[in-house]
Amino acid sequence: MKWMLAAWMLTLAGCASVSDLEQSHETMDVMSGKTPREYADCVKARLADSRGPLTEEKRGDGLRLIVPQKFSPGEGPGALLDISQRSNNGSSIKLHERLSNFPLRPGDVRKAATACISGD
Repeated sequence: MKWMLAAWMLTLAGCASVSDLEQSHETMDVMSGKTPREYADCVKARLADSRGPLTEEKRGDGLRLIVPQKFSPGEGPGALLDISQRSNNGSSIKLHERLSNFPLRPGDVRKAATACISGD
């Protein structure tokens, strides 16, 4: 019971900023045949029921999605998806997650990001 309480407190404790997430190691670094727009729309649709509204930023030839935290949405981002246009159609995707080393972190962002690589 104490372990569960400690895990829950770690999940809620501390705020990560976008720059903090940028400095963290990627939890996913993949390529997709989808354009950045197609990929971003897919991720947004898959996270619509489990997260608050995602913030989208235009970045050069790609997009950045800032995903709010699941349990405390006003406390900064929970994940960051950088989606860049590849030269031969498609996109390169990098996912940075808050508490990336924590095994009990919510898996909805990773699941959505993985499902959108080639699926619908």
